[in-house]
Amino acid sequence: MKLLVTGATGLIGSSVVEQALKNNMEVHYLTTQKNKLNIISGAKGFYWHPKNQEIDLKCLVGVDTIIHLAGASISKPWTSKNKREIFDSRLVTTKLLKKAIEESGNGKVKNIICASAIGIYSNSDEQIFSEDSEIVQDNFLQEIVIAWEKESQKLSYLATNFSIFRIGLVLAGHGGLLTKLALPVKLMAGAAFGTGKQWQSWIHLSDLTRLLLISAKNSWKGIYNAVSPNPVSQRTLIEELGRALGRPVFLPNIPSFLIKIFLGKRSILVLGNQNVSSNLIVKKGFTFEFATIASALSQIYNKK
Repeated sequence: MKLLVTGATGLIGSSVVEQALKNNMEVHYLTTQKNKLNIISGAKGFYWHPKNQEIDLKCLVGVDTIIHLAGASISKPWTSKNKREIFDSRLVTTKLLKKAIEESGNGKVKNIICASAIGIYSNSDEQIFSEDSEIVQDNFLQEIVIAWEKESQKLSYLATNFSIFRIGLVLAGHGGLLTKLALPVKLMAGAAFGTGKQWQSWIHLSDLTRLLLISAKNSWKGIYNAVSPNPVSQRTLIEELGRALGRPVFLPNIPSFLIKIFLGKRSILVLGNQNVSSNLIVKKGFTFEFATIASALSQIYNKK
């Protein structure tokens, strides 16, 4: 298998590239910085400039699988400029990828795998969201993900096998939201947000990496939730984080109104409430190495 990976230096992309190389796969990756063309040992970098719709078509030579993970962080302040960057980093890159495949003259790619997010689902205390749940847009985060998936779907006719993975909270020892949650816990200042009852659907980075590569190997088609089978409440997540770090979590929850004052519409990132089902990927035969929050956090922090 020969991969082309976008977002290869991000949290998920770097893990996918590392594991693919360990599995003796050939890896191409795209970067917007020419000084990073040779930054990943064992992989080959190619330059692209999505805003100018420029791309080195040699990135596609011999490639049978594309794993499209490019996307700017949604945690930065939602100013007009940053909103545009959040959208463009997903939509414009996807348009350029489509253009490149069309212009390469190589025909269909065997597998195209695109990232998405569980933020596409509404907030609910009671509903369990599956891949065929109704999507009703009522916040900016949903607006992003709906537009992202709509643009990604335009790649489907260019692939024999096309899939989208709606990714939950990714747990890793470096980068991502977990490091931000862990810092106050380490300082004995850990607390849940809002009621603390909101569902957190998560996945360990290692399991997510295996899931993406297994889906490529087995040519999966369709939309899948990339989450563990055991979502937890936000309060449970913070308490389990405290256990893994050997720190008590005793402070009261941070009230929702304070979070909204400081974060505004971005408060949805910590007050979001989605219980997302992993049944479909389990039925496909995927097995989790880290199925519980305790095992995932134990591996992350005992490893260090």
